[in-house]
Amino acid sequence: MSQFAINLLFVGGSFLLYIGIAIWAKAGSTSDFYVAGGGVHPVTNGMAIGADWMSAASFISMAGLIAAGGYANSTFLMGWTGGYVLLAMLLAPYLRKFGKFTVPEFIGDRYYSPNARLVAVICLIVASVTYVIGQMAGAGVAFSRFLEVEATNGLIIAAVVVFIYAVLGGMKGITYTQVAQYCVLIVAYTIPAVFISLQLTGNPIPGLGMFSTHAESGMPLLAKLNQVVTDLGFREYTADVDNKLNMVLFTLSLMIGTAGLPHVIIRFFTVPKVADARWSGGWALVFIALLYLTAPAVASMARLNLMTTIYPEGTAAQPIEYDQRPGWIATWEETGLITYEDKNNDGRIQLYNDKNADFAATASERGWEGNEMVVNNDILVLANPEIANLPGWVIGLIAAGGLAAALSTAAGLLLAISSAVSHDLIKGRLNPNISEKGELMAARISMAVAIVIATWLGANPPGFAAQVVALAFGIAAASLFPALMMGIFSKRVNNVGATLGMLSGLIFTLVYIFIYKGWFFIPGTNNLADTPENWVLGISPLSIGAVGAVVNFAVAFAVSKVTAEPPVEIQELVESVRYPRGAGSAQDH
Repeated sequence: MSQFAINLLFVGGSFLLYIGIAIWAKAGSTSDFYVAGGGVHPVTNGMAIGADWMSAASFISMAGLIAAGGYANSTFLMGWTGGYVLLAMLLAPYLRKFGKFTVPEFIGDRYYSPNARLVAVICLIVASVTYVIGQMAGAGVAFSRFLEVEATNGLIIAAVVVFIYAVLGGMKGITYTQVAQYCVLIVAYTIPAVFISLQLTGNPIPGLGMFSTHAESGMPLLAKLNQVVTDLGFREYTADVDNKLNMVLFTLSLMIGTAGLPHVIIRFFTVPKVADARWSGGWALVFIALLYLTAPAVASMARLNLMTTIYPEGTAAQPIEYDQRPGWIATWEETGLITYEDKNNDGRIQLYNDKNADFAATASERGWEGNEMVVNNDILVLANPEIANLPGWVIGLIAAGGLAAALSTAAGLLLAISSAVSHDLIKGRLNPNISEKGELMAARISMAVAIVIATWLGANPPGFAAQVVALAFGIAAASLFPALMMGIFSKRVNNVGATLGMLSGLIFTLVYIFIYKGWFFIPGTNNLADTPENWVLGISPLSIGAVGAVVNFAVAFAVSKVTAEPPVEIQELVESVRYPRGAGSAQDH
């Protein structure tokens, strides 16, 4: 059986499973559509949260970024993990106590203001649309390789599959689909990692293998990797970062952005009790840890495998001839995600850091005239089984896993957008008397529109999948997280302060991002090149969300201090929410 047929079998079989679950769990009411009827078991919910969380950025791109940047890019791992703990401990139980359908609904009721609810809808849509771009881009990467189609056509296929099971099933269908997707993606991620760890170190546990001895050289694996990359002009893989401020702000931005992401928060509304929200958080951390403890090992081993593939005799020897390149390189070249240009016309592949001025003399001595191969970071996890010459069924499995990761998070984000439009905008502001049937139809239509927009933007992403996702976290950190925290833990913050705080944080963060990434992410419209030399105080666009959150907090507290206190009943409501002694089911208000 050909590799394409194996891929088609795994991917097609998983898609049929997802669509079958959606038909079985079709939403028949707004409660089913928004919060799966509020009756999801904590373990089931924890697994669904794990799938919701382990997006294309986690599955496909995070390990690729760590592989490319080493320790410096471990901030993705630290920020996302720490943020989830923050969410599970500080926000989820209290929001579940409130018993609403959506994050904007909580903000609207807590700050007794339809304007605050509207601003929250805007913040939610901006953050979620930015996030979903990364998921669709990741799906396009996976499809373009494993189904041998153009990336744009891959995006369209992904959009159709998500449309069928998300629009039909709503949260109820998405919940059980995500349970299946978690099983697919965690198996797909760990099995290749175990094989590769055994090949390189003899240790079947990837996380331990990363700190074990490299079997071929007899050196510690990370020491061997450091040697290989520094001989090619790159920084040491384990080197510390120069800009500590940017690293701290980036980690913080990911942490508080995680705690402000509506598509994860909404999952805690699906359980019967407040205690179940806490248990869901605990189980989700267990399920997430299975992948996150493996990701650094996958990254380091992928980088070492890539380099030793290009330089099989060691870096002092000649690199491989282009005509003798492995089949996987040729296959990925067809997708455009690996490109090659023979700059010195020697018929070989020079892969090195030609931007390192200190390495220029060494490169010149070797007759190298520039880096000749560009490898997209997003392909490393997907290509890893091929690089390591693993069996075809492992490659098919990781294809299904990568698509499961992208589609599971995309579905959750699209539901958050749909809920905000239909429940908070249409029912909450434009047409309060809309029937339940009409609201359910509006939710499905708004999700369909969101899928179309996300697909178009996914074809033109402003960065790698994980970088785009980091922008979304920054937007959520600067806008929604402060409003949620103040709404739960401060009785003094009022409607005017919260509304102006959200707007200030959102506008400040978006303007900073657009200056470097292009206005509204349109290529070529950026004012400054996205390089460290142009960043203010060395703070990258990916890190600015933490500063935006400070702006949000400062404006909200300052404005609230000089304006009227919230009504007594709101202050009592805040006090009651902080003591989660039980909660009713989520209600349609």
